[in-house]
Amino acid sequence: MDDMFFRAAEAVRNAGALVITAGAGMGVDSGLPDFRGDKGFWQAYPMYERLGISFIGAANPEHFERDPAFGWGFYGHRTNLYRQTVPHAGFSLLRSWVERFNLDHFVVTSNVDGQFQKAGFPEDRIWEVHGSIHHLQCTAPCSLNIWGNRESIPVDTDTMRARSIPRCISCKGVARPNILMFGDYGWISARTDRQEGRFEEFLDSARQKPMVVIEMGAGTAIPTIRHLSEHLGSRKGVTLVRINPREAQVAVPHLSLACGALEGVTAINGSM
Repeated sequence: MDDMFFRAAEAVRNAGALVITAGAGMGVDSGLPDFRGDKGFWQAYPMYERLGISFIGAANPEHFERDPAFGWGFYGHRTNLYRQTVPHAGFSLLRSWVERFNLDHFVVTSNVDGQFQKAGFPEDRIWEVHGSIHHLQCTAPCSLNIWGNRESIPVDTDTMRARSIPRCISCKGVARPNILMFGDYGWISARTDRQEGRFEEFLDSARQKPMVVIEMGAGTAIPTIRHLSEHLGSRKGVTLVRINPREAQVAVPHLSLACGALEGVTAINGSM
């Protein structure tokens, strides 16, 4: 695989633009849980296994209407976890490539954890396709308002129920994370839509530049990020580097690195 690392490093060195695409596997090296399959989810949240609730069942907007303490038990716990998490060294290496090679860049992630912002990537260079846990909206919703999540949300980890419920800043009803959940018809996408618009502007401005796409930890169960990466990879002058320990396959001439995000980025950096 050393040749693949060298070729990926060469692609970065020769690029004028960098797109970083990331799925859930990106956070594993920072100590965040891997929700791959019910067993992975239940290993992180054993209480839900006892209740017979899967990730899809927990990440359901109906909880905020029927039993908000239960809904916020899951999302409050995740909010607290993400606030405490320190992004792994791979984030800093990616930023160093931007500076070292003067790369126009953009991040596209299906993660809602805000780790790229915490690692120092500019807010206006990130598209969070499923929203952000660090932003809230009304559950109803009573308006299209989206605001920052500065709530303290203590959670009883034995019952996975929140001890306090964030409230809408307008109607004082139940607030929910501004995240696209499963079977979700109430998500307000305005913030994410603006991010997508900035990404499209970036692509237009970078159209004449050789581009490298570094995809990390994006699986096939929810293939949003993989599809986007492959769509970009179909463009002339774009090299896709897929980093994934389980599902790294990608069509030639693109590059497949069967390893974790931190290992892959570190190895590419060592080949520069």
